[in-house]
Amino acid sequence: MSLFGELALALLQAQARPPAVTIDPIRPLAPRKPHFKARAKNVIVLYQVGGPGQMDTFDYKPTLQQLHKKPVPKSFRDALKATRHANVFEGCKDELMASPYKFTQQGSNGMWVSELFPELGKHVDDLCFVHSLQSESNNHAPSSYLFHTGDLNAGKASLGSWITYGLGTENQSLPGYVVLFDAGPLGGAANYQNGFLPPAFQSTKLRDQGLPVLDLTPPQAFAASQADTFAFLKSMNQRHRQGRKETLELDARIASYELAYRMQSAALEVGDIEKEPTHLRRAYGFEHKDPRTVAYARKLLLARRLVERGVRFVEVYDMPDKDGWDAHGELSKNHTPRARWIDQPTAALLTDLKQRGLWDETLVVWASEFGRTPMMQGNDGRQHNAAGFTIWLGGGAVKPQRYGATDELGLMATEKPMTFKDLHATILHILGLDHEKLYFERAGRPERLTGVAGTASVVKELLA
Repeated sequence: MSLFGELALALLQAQARPPAVTIDPIRPLAPRKPHFKARAKNVIVLYQVGGPGQMDTFDYKPTLQQLHKKPVPKSFRDALKATRHANVFEGCKDELMASPYKFTQQGSNGMWVSELFPELGKHVDDLCFVHSLQSESNNHAPSSYLFHTGDLNAGKASLGSWITYGLGTENQSLPGYVVLFDAGPLGGAANYQNGFLPPAFQSTKLRDQGLPVLDLTPPQAFAASQADTFAFLKSMNQRHRQGRKETLELDARIASYELAYRMQSAALEVGDIEKEPTHLRRAYGFEHKDPRTVAYARKLLLARRLVERGVRFVEVYDMPDKDGWDAHGELSKNHTPRARWIDQPTAALLTDLKQRGLWDETLVVWASEFGRTPMMQGNDGRQHNAAGFTIWLGGGAVKPQRYGATDELGLMATEKPMTFKDLHATILHILGLDHEKLYFERAGRPERLTGVAGTASVVKELLA
């Protein structure tokens, strides 16, 4: 190879060098420059556990309404035969089920929105609805894991871990990656773990009532001497680290001790949501008669306070019980209360972000692991459907619109189908990260959120 060729190769390698090379082991969450100019710097994911029905929420299907209790037309069955989604008919009756909800057109563009979301419907002019998302699995835990990690194989790193690995976080006194939930997601902690990434990039679960983290503050008798104790421990830990080859876990332990010390005041301050004005807490739903609306409202207000203080990635799981949106029977009894729990708080969050000047720098993602079938299951329920479903994105970085489409029944994505990997590549792009350059060396092989097969694409049509 010529000298020029060697220099060119070295330059390319330097440009694609994994962030781990430049991470300070003592301050692993220190802010890092993106690959290119970012359109947003924070992310809030509102994860709807269980799979809400797209044709009952944001994907109005008048043909489905007309064919209520009629058999599934053969053409729709044939369209899925040669796809990975052919099993979507399993467990369903050969009977279509109209949505029990009325739809109205909202906003200047006439977006169809279900009566389930009267408050959220007021914001449709600011939201990007993706009607053509697809998953690779029709089961909860695998599909949820795929949404969060981009893979079905165990031990992978979650989206929030990848983002904090690539960018660090703005506030060194708070975690870079926070999760908020009551019952937790289907599939458990694998959805929000760091996998093979260094332990510094794991998530932190905060509480929205009482102390954000239990046992965070020391007994009063030890508070005065704590600073000296931590300074001594820091020097001993750093001395212990010297001369050791494998230091990732030790570095993470040192960093976690130091973060815990700094969090004693910062976490207490950010978690004190009662300091927010009464009118704002009322807008979120703190005075709602349903305690589950109040619980979700507290989480969303805390999410706003976190990103406002520089936390990079916050995910809120809406699952207050074991069922989520998983309406295999009596869909109305499932979807109606769940929509009531989230509608007012979600709309208030969007308004709050705009009023505080956070809208342009925050990406909001409302999503689930899959949608539901237009065919009936059981007694007025719907089966899982990974063949085509709806999510929406908000924030100044995305273009308000309807993107993609499912067929006339809402069964399968037929226009501009989009995968979770495409979604991940697009989210990273919005944050200024090239999904092909963001990787981590593992056992001599590069690992990427979007995989190494080259199948992921940034969906630039979604960008403002």
